[in-house]
Amino acid sequence: MSKKAANIIKYSLSFILAGVLVWFAFRGVDWKAFWEGLQQTRWGYVVLYFVAALLALVFREERWYALIRPLDPEVRRLHVWDALNVGNVINIVLPGAGEFARCGYVSSKRMGYDKALGTIACERVCDVVAVLLLLVGALALKWSSFGPFFFENVWAPASESLGGSMTWIVAGVLLLVAAFVWAVFHFRNRVRFFRRIADTLKGLGTGFASVAHLENKWAFVLSTVGIWAMYVMMLWCTIRALPQLDSLGMVDALFLSAVGNIASVIPVPGGIGAYHYLVALSVQSLYGAPWDTGILLATLGHEAHAILIIVVGVISYFHLSLRKKK
Repeated sequence: MSKKAANIIKYSLSFILAGVLVWFAFRGVDWKAFWEGLQQTRWGYVVLYFVAALLALVFREERWYALIRPLDPEVRRLHVWDALNVGNVINIVLPGAGEFARCGYVSSKRMGYDKALGTIACERVCDVVAVLLLLVGALALKWSSFGPFFFENVWAPASESLGGSMTWIVAGVLLLVAAFVWAVFHFRNRVRFFRRIADTLKGLGTGFASVAHLENKWAFVLSTVGIWAMYVMMLWCTIRALPQLDSLGMVDALFLSAVGNIASVIPVPGGIGAYHYLVALSVQSLYGAPWDTGILLATLGHEAHAILIIVVGVISYFHLSLRKKK
């Protein structure tokens, strides 16, 4: 099978999954109640939401810039900003593809593509740790409410899917990967193909290890904290924008933010469907709110973020195109 055909099948399945999740999320919506709730929205909080979302992008740019600097001291902040924003737009349509695209925009003679990809892998590990910390923090602060819901709706399904034969499949795949990596480095001097793979893996490792050579480690840490603080603030602003959810506070925003980001690991375009379903389920199960209110919360936050990403990304794309033309 050609690479093009494989990509077509991959992304077709991704869009089909998104469609199924959208149908599950929106099938029980009372659209009259949905529009009535939208008309009651406090738009001042939506404006504040956009401010927090923009700051989250700035913090992301600063963190990635800090990782790239040890590998390419001549890289410019504006270049990193543009590459990040264009990658985000691509991710809305093709999940994961934007990460590879932005590597192409920042790679240079000094910092190859593989090293740039390694810095993104480092970012992703930090983000996974951040989501886990958000989740643990929310569970610790409000265990009586969040604990049963989390174990019933997130932990139990995940445990069932990884139980039995799935455990052996995962273990087998990990063993095969480990054996392949060993073979690559053991025979790299004898097999040209293995030597190329070994060089790529070394580049990825160099990019990932750039975190150990940061010029200012505190800037990296504070940027990561800033990113996730803004994500929680975005959820809080969305909650405050809806009068129906006035009883919810910052701790609730902390938990819902963690749940929403868990949905981001599902490979569907822009998290459409997965995010809406999990957030609506959380709001309905935890607070007894109507499903329409949960969908309204998820839709308002998700689509507002998508609009910002698209606007900023298009501006960055034109800026990159003009610079390339010059």
